[in-house]
Amino acid sequence: MDLRGQTALVTGASSGIGAEFSRQLAAAGADVVLVARRADRLEGLAADLAARHGVTATAISADLAAQGASEKLAGELEGRGLTIDVLVNNAGFATHGAFVDEEPARIHDEMALNVVTVVELTRLLLPGMVARRRGIVVNVASTGAFQPVPTMAVYGATKAFVLSFTEALWGELDGSGVCALALCPGATETEFFDVAGADAQVGASRQPVDEVVRIALASVEKGRPSVVTGTRNALAARLPRLLTRRSTIRLTQRVMAS
Repeated sequence: MDLRGQTALVTGASSGIGAEFSRQLAAAGADVVLVARRADRLEGLAADLAARHGVTATAISADLAAQGASEKLAGELEGRGLTIDVLVNNAGFATHGAFVDEEPARIHDEMALNVVTVVELTRLLLPGMVARRRGIVVNVASTGAFQPVPTMAVYGATKAFVLSFTEALWGELDGSGVCALALCPGATETEFFDVAGADAQVGASRQPVDEVVRIALASVEKGRPSVVTGTRNALAARLPRLLTRRSTIRLTQRVMAS
């Protein structure tokens, strides 16, 4: 892929997978628009990327879980004269614990960020890509998309939505010049567990974040609708196809409790 002269928007860009996407896209010559809540981190990363790679790096602080945030961001992009060629919908978080004990407001924000923002930003920015017959949409799902996840019920369900939605887009966009990819990482070296809680770690080994992003960009180039990063994760994602639904739920429940 030749990304020189293109502009990439990355949500959740202040850390983890989002920050790494920003680094690798900038290294490939793309200008980057970094969006997240933490303005100080965004501005530091933007300055570093501009100095290191000679690209234009724009930091926009926004709470994308807030109502109307997607439309507000799209308006700001238009006001700044920014045309988005690559959209990376990475912003999201997980809650961990029995659903009956979860805080309703927190669940609402989780669904808003993980699902609603992904759909809205894609809908707002995709028409321009289709009109130009060039563009990339990467939506970050999870290995949690492949089976129900007791104690992370809402998170798993939101990522199942992202996977299904993105693969459907991939089909609709065939021949348009625009590609869509659902990225499904397993446990990764990010701040994910700091937000979800240490109890959500289930002893999983974590994949380096730079490896996850490299796999994602290679999969875009290959035109894949989705990718699970890492051999062990890919095998685990296929396992539910071999089991009954009840067995899958019980197995996942034991894993989450370990």
